Amino acid sequence: MDYYDVIENALIYIEDHLHQPLSLESVASTFHMSKFYFHRLFSAMMGSSLNQYILSRRLNASLRLMSNENLSLTDITYQLNFGTPSSFSRAFKRQYGIAPSTFLKGNDKAIAQVPIPSVVKRPLKNINGDLVTDFTLTEFETIRLCGIAFEVDLTTDYKTKIRSYSETLLNNINNTINGSCYVIYSNCQPNSTRFKVLFGVPSDIKIDQPYFFTIDVPELFCAKFNYSGDILDIGDILKTDFARFLKISKQEPENSDIELIQVFDNIHHLNSAYHIYTPIKKLPIDFDD
Repeated sequence: MDYYDVIENALIYIEDHLHQPLSLESVASTFHMSKFYFHRLFSAMMGSSLNQYILSRRLNASLRLMSNENLSLTDITYQLNFGTPSSFSRAFKRQYGIAPSTFLKGNDKAIAQVPIPSVVKRPLKNINGDLVTDFTLTEFETIRLCGIAFEVDLTTDYKTKIRSYSETLLNNINNTINGSCYVIYSNCQPNSTRFKVLFGVPSDIKIDQPYFFTIDVPELFCAKFNYSGDILDIGDILKTDFARFLKISKQEPENSDIELIQVFDNIHHLNSAYHIYTPIKKLPIDFDD
């Protein structure tokens, strides 16, 4: 059983046993692993500690139980092993911004339950006794890209917009153009929800649209990661992976307009695995696996 299977099965096990006491030691022993290694593996794969994850899933389950008018907050507290009603109330308010008693009184139960998260598939490596998403420190060579550039706002339906523009690019590229496809995410300012996106290929193409651009991407020193899955659906995992990488490897992010570069090996298969390049400062430090 590989570590993807271990964590996927652990998530199902946790969901089925939220009504029972759960601890790092008990969950790890269920999967015949030491609690120390399981903790490192779970944190690296899910971006949170096991205890934080269990708490979030219990709070998520409480939303369903609160739709049962025959259950009091005290009943829910003990059914989901929160310890005391006050502990449950504090945790609920931290998670959702309102007290559970206020939520119960509201006519609009706007907080939706969240399904069990998927396990993002990416390789891991051991750095100084801790696990982190596998990375390579590398130079991203300067390249000229032709494609579609546009701006998105995270407060809107940005995923639909990004996918729509990517389809526009693909519809303007014939099958004779092969090779990599590049997606550049840039100019995400502090406290701003807006950023720029460029879909492009290193080929001389012409698109009869006002948002067509040719851009020279400068040489950058980067941390390179490998992922499978839709980057728009794994954004939070990518953030935690990069934060863990910086902490464990003692690297520093580069002050660059470019936030990250997503590279697909095949322009005609954007549902395949891809590389993420994130600019970092070039420090004179070497790492051993």
